[in-house]
Amino acid sequence: MLFGLFIVLPIVLALFGFWIWMLVSAIQNPGLSEGEKVAWVLVVIFLHWLGALVYFFVGHPKRKTPLVG
Repeated sequence: MLFGLFIVLPIVLALFGFWIWMLVSAIQNPGLSEGEKVAWVLVVIFLHWLGALVYFFVGHPKRKTPLVG
């Protein structure tokens, strides 16, 4: 039972952190209109980690400059 806690707890914490990161990103994304921000925030809040995953691949802003140049 304790071993399962050491496996599940880090996964849950990582998903929660990812959810918070995507929620903040949706709120602060300058490339979205106010209506789009509200829609994305509602998607992330009501679909939790699944909504965060959808936002990450669809609504999250992409890097304009390459990391290595």
